[in-house]
Amino acid sequence: MGKRENSNKKENVWDFLRPAICEPFNGSLMVVESGKVIVKTDRGFRSLETSHPPIKYIPPDEINLDALLCNKRATLCEWKGKASYFNFKVSNRNITDIAWTYTYPTPRFRKIKNYLSFYASKVDARYVNGEKVFAQNGDFYGGWIKKAWPCHLKEEKDRLISNTK
Repeated sequence: MGKRENSNKKENVWDFLRPAICEPFNGSLMVVESGKVIVKTDRGFRSLETSHPPIKYIPPDEINLDALLCNKRATLCEWKGKASYFNFKVSNRNITDIAWTYTYPTPRFRKIKNYLSFYASKVDARYVNGEKVFAQNGDFYGGWIKKAWPCHLKEEKDRLISNTK
C-alpha cells in the first residue's frame, strides 16, 4: 500500500481502514502545557482507524520529559498493543493520564514503540502545521481535530446543551 499524503487535503474518517494503520505524519506537531512547549517535532507518526480522527505519536527524544511521570495505568488496544500512561506535574499542576505510549506494540505498530501521544483535551494547546487543533469528544481515543464544530453545527450543539439544563 502506498504512502497516503496527509499534509493539507481534507480527509474523511470513514475512509480510514480497518484494521487501523500507522504511517509517518508529513508535517509539524507542537504541544503546549503550563506555558511551556513540551513537544515540537516534524518526525511524528499518526494512526488511522475507521470513524476516528487521526492520533498523533511523537518520538520520545523530541519531548521535554522532565514533567512526565509514568503511572500504573495500562490498557490494551486490539490494533496497537499494550499502552502505558503518564501524568504531568509542574509546580502545583498535576494532570493524570496526559499521554500514553505503546511499550509492547503489535507488529503492525512496531514503528511507534515508545512514541508518546497526548490527549488533546488535557493540554493547553496543540498544533498541527501551525494550526491550533481541538480534541475529539471524550478521552477514550485522543484524536486531534483540525477544525472545531462548524458554525451551523455549533449553534445546534449549543441549542441542545441549553435544552438539557
